[in-house]
Amino acid sequence: MQLLSLTLKGFRGIRDGLGLDALTLDFEALCDGAELVAIAGANGRGKTTVLDNMHPYLTMPSRASAAGAGGFSYYDHVYLPENEKELVWALEGQSYRSQIVIRPNGRRRTEAFLFALSDAGAWRPVTLEDGTVSDGKVDTYTRCVEHLCGSADTFFTSVFGAQCKRQLSDYRNAEIKTLLADLLGQEHIRELGRKAGETAKLLKAGLVALRQEASALDAEGERLARARADAADAPARAARTQAAVAAAASALEEARQAHARAAAQREQAREADARRGQLLQEREAAQGAGRVVLQDLAGREQDARQRLDRLMRRVAQRGAQALQRRERLENVRSRCHALLEREHLVHNALRRLPLVEQLLELRTERARHRRDQVAEWEQAKGQLRILVQRVQGIEREAGQAVLQAQALRRRLGLTAEVPCAGMPLQGACQLLADAREAQALIPSADAVLRRLGDEKAEVEREGRAVKARVQSLSAASGQLEAAEHRQERARSRASRLALLAAKAEEIQVARQRLTEVQAELDGLGDPERDDSSAEAVAEREERDAITAAMQAIDARRTQQSDLLKQALARLDAVLRTLPEPFDPQQLVIAESARDRAIAAHGNAQGSHVDALKELESLAALRQQLDALAQRRAAAHRRALRIESAMGDWALLARCMSNDGLIALAIDDAGPALSGLANDLLLACYGPRFTVSILTQGETAKGEKREDFDILVHDADSGESKSVRLMSGGERVWINECLVRAVALYLAQAGERRYETLFSDEADGALDPDRKRMFGAMKREVLRLGGYHREFFVSQTPELAGMADAVIDLEALRADADALPME
Repeated sequence: MQLLSLTLKGFRGIRDGLGLDALTLDFEALCDGAELVAIAGANGRGKTTVLDNMHPYLTMPSRASAAGAGGFSYYDHVYLPENEKELVWALEGQSYRSQIVIRPNGRRRTEAFLFALSDAGAWRPVTLEDGTVSDGKVDTYTRCVEHLCGSADTFFTSVFGAQCKRQLSDYRNAEIKTLLADLLGQEHIRELGRKAGETAKLLKAGLVALRQEASALDAEGERLARARADAADAPARAARTQAAVAAAASALEEARQAHARAAAQREQAREADARRGQLLQEREAAQGAGRVVLQDLAGREQDARQRLDRLMRRVAQRGAQALQRRERLENVRSRCHALLEREHLVHNALRRLPLVEQLLELRTERARHRRDQVAEWEQAKGQLRILVQRVQGIEREAGQAVLQAQALRRRLGLTAEVPCAGMPLQGACQLLADAREAQALIPSADAVLRRLGDEKAEVEREGRAVKARVQSLSAASGQLEAAEHRQERARSRASRLALLAAKAEEIQVARQRLTEVQAELDGLGDPERDDSSAEAVAEREERDAITAAMQAIDARRTQQSDLLKQALARLDAVLRTLPEPFDPQQLVIAESARDRAIAAHGNAQGSHVDALKELESLAALRQQLDALAQRRAAAHRRALRIESAMGDWALLARCMSNDGLIALAIDDAGPALSGLANDLLLACYGPRFTVSILTQGETAKGEKREDFDILVHDADSGESKSVRLMSGGERVWINECLVRAVALYLAQAGERRYETLFSDEADGALDPDRKRMFGAMKREVLRLGGYHREFFVSQTPELAGMADAVIDLEALRADADALPME
């Protein structure tokens, strides 16, 4: 995979680091011919945001809380209503364009498109062999990307080294084996194991259902046995129910006779009941007529009361409106007086405002001059630090040169000490030859010492000049603070006077409004005097009329109540002369007794029929019990067959799992991975460390068990230990060698060639020497794996200096700051 260009719009990391809403990087122009490409910039410039988006997968790995779907959301890292990521990349000679649109507001929505460049030069949606088309949905986009580039886990483990990425030594046994199985292409074996496991689960579910069926058969057998036991006394129950039927028939006949006697008594009392009913109707009619008259009087009285209430509310409302108007006018008058009291302050502000504005301009210019001096002071301090570092470097180089000159003079001093000096053998003496060679080199060593002394003197002279400039500007910071304080005081005073000056027009309006308000208050009059207006007189007349009407209605109500009481007393006297009425409850009781007797007779007959049916069901129960015993035996045989098959499928699933054939495949690939990692360690870090991969361990009992560990042998100490027990820096470079060994293994296997590697601040725990070796390892990986390029983020200037090209975000920040403000 080769990157061609990247456009990010609306990402928080780009806005916070570079001050840009959108960023476009043309990798073809920025990285032309470069193998190692560094992404440089200060902390918080957005380097990780850029690197996290230099791939087609729907994640930012450094921001993901967990692997897989659900561990990352773009909505936390964008801020515009519509945000976009566009990545143009190439794979195996074909160009692709990933376009991701994120809308975080309202109903959150993400659209993802994958286009391929056709021969005609047009972008077309990617279509897979199974018919899947990249139509903007996230799931179709993910399937298309993984079909072209492989799974995200494989990519981010072997090729893309995200910031704070888990090291291989931190993975648990099951996790690392699952990961290595994906890297080694063992998905088909895991799929077979999964299918075998699902088959075992289905068989287990079938066995559970069969056992439930057996339990149901047992329950059915118990139910039939209980039913047979209950039906054992059916003949005796039939005899008892026959006697109960005869007793119920006798009771029914007695109840019918009692009901007939009560009906005859009711017929005899009908004439007196008719006269009583007529009188009761007359009494009810009199009460109804009285209620109608009283209701009419009550309605008229209610209307009068409502009129009186409306009148009182109208009077109260008119008074409240007058009071509110007076209060509103008095409030306006108070505000006008308060504003006019500040008139002298406003005139003062109009007179002083131009002078204060001129003073503010002068103090602003003085503060700008002080800031320039502070910037010059900071620049001089940085130059002084650089000169001190140069002096220290010259002193180290001079120390080495002195040691070399002393060694040469020591070799020259051997000329007088060699025994063969002045003898014929001195021409063949190696020590004398070495001494003569030292004599020839001494002048050049002395020249180096003189040159270094001159350089040191020159740098020290320049340092003294810079130090004098720093001391002369040392007070600039305090002067800047004082100038800014005076500028802020002038700005505050100008703002306060400008606000007062703006009230000049309000003063004039307030004076005119005060005259108008006073005129309105004079027109309202005195609220304490009695109201003698036409409205008040009409209201008093209306109140007197309503009161008279209510008194007349009360007198009419008293008269009507007396007439109604006299009529009811006359009717009650006639009703008392009639005989007592027939009690209908007697007939109801007789009917109820008859109905109960009928129901009891029917129940007795039903019980007798049920007893006869139980006699007939005994034979059927015996037949059902025999058939049930045969079904239970058949279910037991089926359960035995399923248990046997379930064990076979479970064994097959274990053989196809991480601890079966996949573990054997990892064992086969282990030496190759270890060899590649050791080659990288040897080429870049020397022969001290070698690694080996262990897939089995021993328990406390000495038994073998499935495990995973990375064993590191230290040639200096002659010891071997787990990578988990090593120091942080050692673990970093060994882990990076292992990860890149995995990438080399995949590249040599030929399944997929990504052609580009990525890493983000992986060298943080390394010392300066190891960081340079770390950069050499990157080139070795590119060479061994045939990779085209590696993008990396590092805060180490030495490592960034080893890169062939640098994408400098500081320059982009400077360009953004230089843009004119709208």
